[in-house]
Amino acid sequence: MMATNLKTTSSWVQKTPGVCGGRACIRNTRITVWGLVNSRRLGAADEQILGNIVGLTPEDLRTVWDYYREHPAEIDEDIRDNEAD
Repeated sequence: MMATNLKTTSSWVQKTPGVCGGRACIRNTRITVWGLVNSRRLGAADEQILGNIVGLTPEDLRTVWDYYREHPAEIDEDIRDNEAD
């Protein structure tokens, strides 16, 4: 199976079967879109998120926020699923 890529200039979102449950992740990492969105919901500023996650770039965060704007139901469901675990 192939990963699904949503590309921007220097970052992208991928869904890869078997990686983080097939949920949307940033680039070739296990950093989930839902986790970043949830961090922001819990009050973390972008600068805080960037400082806490090595290798994450401002472009990655812009891509994540754009992805969330385009797919809110998917990411909200991922957050709910994680809270239920």
